[in-house]
Amino acid sequence: MIWKPNTTVAAVVEQAGKFLLVEEETAEGIRLNQPAGHVEDGESLLAAVVRETDEETAYDFKPEHLLGVYHWRHPQKHITYLRFAFTGTVANHRAAQKLDDGIIRAVWMSADEIRASTAIHRSPQVLACIEHFLSGQRFPLSVITHL
Repeated sequence: MIWKPNTTVAAVVEQAGKFLLVEEETAEGIRLNQPAGHVEDGESLLAAVVRETDEETAYDFKPEHLLGVYHWRHPQKHITYLRFAFTGTVANHRAAQKLDDGIIRAVWMSADEIRASTAIHRSPQVLACIEHFLSGQRFPLSVITHL
């Protein structure tokens, strides 16, 4: 069997000192995560993060920078995730839109609230992305090449 990491994307959005997260049902219980999900076959990374943000939050996401690439192996499931996190802005919230299966709601939280809730983060990638965002880490979208 050939090992392959799961390729995922995430949106890191900050407005007025609060970050957009989702509260979701998982096998481990209710968890917090950035709007995130798997890249589908034939989909670009940018198209995936726009789609996932829409499906999980009912916002239109405009990617502006690559925040970073995160490699994490789930300690219980022995699954490796390769996450491409993007910063950007959201607009056009559609409050009546049904959210993706498992998503309870979109929430806006301060960095301190996020730091205080690490016990219910979906993965350590959640806080790592927030801290990298706050440190000013950004890479131009041109570092990504889709062939």
